[in-house]
Amino acid sequence: MIFLYGEFAALYEKLQDIDYEAFADYIEKIFESEGIKPGLVLDLACGNGTLTAIMAKRGYEMIGIDMSCEMLDIAKNKADKENLDILYLNQDMTDFELYGTVDAIICTLDGVNYLTEDGELEKTLCLVKNYLNPGGIMIFDINTEYKLSRVLGNNTFVNEEKNIFYVWQNEYEANEKICSFYLDFFERESDGSYKRYTEEQAERAYSEREIREAAEKSSLTFAAFYDEFSFKKPQTDSERCFVVLRNI
Repeated sequence: MIFLYGEFAALYEKLQDIDYEAFADYIEKIFESEGIKPGLVLDLACGNGTLTAIMAKRGYEMIGIDMSCEMLDIAKNKADKENLDILYLNQDMTDFELYGTVDAIICTLDGVNYLTEDGELEKTLCLVKNYLNPGGIMIFDINTEYKLSRVLGNNTFVNEEKNIFYVWQNEYEANEKICSFYLDFFERESDGSYKRYTEEQAERAYSEREIREAAEKSSLTFAAFYDEFSFKKPQTDSERCFVVLRNI
């Protein structure tokens, strides 16, 4: 698993353009459709903690886990500023450990795609099974193979915003179904010079069949597979899908 977010964490925070409220709304709609009212929720690969904080403000008791200390520093600062009681843990999602069980687990913004090595998805879902209360659910989204191979793969994106110039180069390996991201960021300093940041990441495409098989091996029930922010079946050109697993 390649997922760094070191110095890049602060830039990510500046450049993010994500409707986290829409994610929270959709997650709550899935809770309702699945007939559950979770109290304690784990945000797996929580990143900068924006969604974690939104869910906390909506009345959920939240735990956030991420492997990036820099991201967790940002998340903790947000929680402190808003007087939110959120437990943050610096752990790898393939080897996380909780003090007890939770009612629901969420993992958004393609966190699961960062499980690039064989067996990592099943290993993570086994831990989900272990820490999820009976009747509880896991909700996660994935970038589809279509997006990683056709939209992002083998393309280069160049942009400049908020005094930050960046070049984002991608390579898609069809046999491995892995898209590697190579990012170069140049942030303008107060004296007019630029500070350079480099980041390498990779995401793996997972099919519905692969997720179903991993869920079955982990003794979780595959409950639903939705197109982005809907309750419709994904299409061949869908770019993001949501998966719902249940612990029976």
